[in-house]
Amino acid sequence: MNDVAASPMDGELESVSLVELAVTRLTQEILSGRSDPGERLVEEQLTRRLGISRAPLREALRLLAQQGLVEHVPRRGVRVATLSDRDVRELYELRDVLERFAVRAGIPVGRDGDLAGLRAALEQMREAVRRGDRMLVAQAHRAFHVALVALAGNRKLSDVYDSILVKLQLYMAINLRREAELAQPLDGVHRHERLFEAVAGGDPEEVLAVLSAHGARSYLG
Repeated sequence: MNDVAASPMDGELESVSLVELAVTRLTQEILSGRSDPGERLVEEQLTRRLGISRAPLREALRLLAQQGLVEHVPRRGVRVATLSDRDVRELYELRDVLERFAVRAGIPVGRDGDLAGLRAALEQMREAVRRGDRMLVAQAHRAFHVALVALAGNRKLSDVYDSILVKLQLYMAINLRREAELAQPLDGVHRHERLFEAVAGGDPEEVLAVLSAHGARSYLG
């Protein structure tokens, strides 16, 4: 990305790379809890901090709005998106429906290799806990559930499910510090290990039972 951005001959590619950089940086800040829901995003401050001009920043904010991470407020600019209690409840209800469908459609899995995504997410989770990287822990939790739903082999389902998790992570980010204070670092790893064992066992009803006790509505599921 840096090589592309540094090339004076490729102005269009340079602009695209700066947009991607801004989207990545702002997404990390929002989903890590460093930017609070409802916090105003001031263009002048962001252009200075990110080292980019207004054009790529505005395109990045437009893309983040499409993902539901920021919202444009008339006459007040852009702010980090907020979720009402109803929003959170409805998103979790939809998540539950999609996970149940995916479990019944994708389990038992046909080949051992189908579990590779779940294994990789578990390993990433363990490493993130070892490093004390809460943002990486959040990403690994999300990757695990995305890999679980992917077992259904339905790309449209996976796309919708991933977009729901991104929005829910706004809510989850609020509790990052509280979770770090109240829970043991490996609690999340152990929950996902139990879920992995249920998936590997091949009984969809057992997987659904473990999901029901998984603590999906606390922190990152």
